Amino acid sequence: MKRMIKALAASLSVAMLAGMAACGSLSNDTAQEGGIYYLNNKPEIAQSMKDLAQSYSKETGVPFTVQTAASQTYQQSLKSELAKNQPPTLFQVLGPVGLKDWNAYAADMSDTEVYKQLKDPSMALKSDDGSQILAVPVVNETFGIIYRKDLLNKYFEMPGASIKNVKGIKNFETLKTVADEIQKNKDKIGVKGAFTSMGFDPSTSWRYNTHLASVPLAYEFAQDNVTQQPATIKGTYLPEFKDIIDLYLKDSTTPTSALSSKTMDDALADITTGDAVFFQNGSWSWPDLVDGGLSADQIGVLPIYSGVPGEGDYGMSTGSETFWCINKKASPESQKATKAFLKWLITSDEGREAWSHTMGFTTPFKTFTGKYVTDNPIMKAADQYAAAGKKNLPWAFLYDPSQQWKDNLSNSILEYAQGTGKWDGVQSAFVDGWAKEVASSKSNG
Repeated sequence: MKRMIKALAASLSVAMLAGMAACGSLSNDTAQEGGIYYLNNKPEIAQSMKDLAQSYSKETGVPFTVQTAASQTYQQSLKSELAKNQPPTLFQVLGPVGLKDWNAYAADMSDTEVYKQLKDPSMALKSDDGSQILAVPVVNETFGIIYRKDLLNKYFEMPGASIKNVKGIKNFETLKTVADEIQKNKDKIGVKGAFTSMGFDPSTSWRYNTHLASVPLAYEFAQDNVTQQPATIKGTYLPEFKDIIDLYLKDSTTPTSALSSKTMDDALADITTGDAVFFQNGSWSWPDLVDGGLSADQIGVLPIYSGVPGEGDYGMSTGSETFWCINKKASPESQKATKAFLKWLITSDEGREAWSHTMGFTTPFKTFTGKYVTDNPIMKAADQYAAAGKKNLPWAFLYDPSQQWKDNLSNSILEYAQGTGKWDGVQSAFVDGWAKEVASSKSNG
């Protein structure tokens, strides 16, 4: 799955939950009329957002409440919180599909500084008639296969290594060769496996049911010229999806029997302690890698190769998933205070420092120049692929029909991994499940 805080007008305070139980409800006791209440969907920046809100509140006197939903519970948390007497004044939606669920709460953001300062105004999400700006992108992010340079170099230097440098990893065939040889020689290299654990705890399963699943979808959508959520999908590149999953499972630090309970913390520990060479994740994970003791010069990133024809022409997968909305059902005073905070966040020194450096975000705003350009090496890697002429792999998961589709996909992959289900179950969850969930969403709304 970063950072934030401060503003210019009305009121703020703080209270934050970094990891509420998946089925628990958020407390709204600290939300105040005329203040700011931000329901954050990024657990990795929970503490940073809390610190930022406290700082902003202290400076401006504006009460600022921050709540952070646990991983994969944001939609249910948002539904619950918006129904309260003092609902969030600032919330997030996941792309155009997510906006459809909550556009009745989305205020026009045409007059906000965050919209006016967008480098590319077309990134904002509009009302159906195009007359209003309902959501503004929060950050630009990217994902791929992060690797430890020091550990990969141990492999390259190993007698008999088939690949001698990172430039030799240019497609799935070469990635598999390297991973297989690392796994075979893990004791010599000093690791427990080529890849970190492919965990299926909710804290980490989104890496596969959302981001990895986006790879075959992106290639299918490109081939079929898909530009909006399709009612059905073909699963054209599911064989390649299977190949990369098989590689993650086979060349891992963890036996398949232990995957169901493996968490993000486990995967982070694998990469930061040096137990694994490869870690599929994105730019948002950089603060966690720093906390784990890694430095920028230890980190490199590869695109996610799976064997799709022509994949060598593509770099990493970069886009904007999360969009801010201001709750039009909040009081006018709270809406004004929220707009002021967002302006402060992208224009003040403290706000820009927190967002770009403490939280490691690359932003879509013109105000982030000079020292506020991100130092996140994962984002820099994406820029390097683009500079080398590699195409961006779009974020197809923005069209995912529902969280249920993702959960069902995760469950089917876990059953396949543990031998209690066949690959046909994954294919059914992917293709048939998509059609079912799209149809269900249309019948319900």
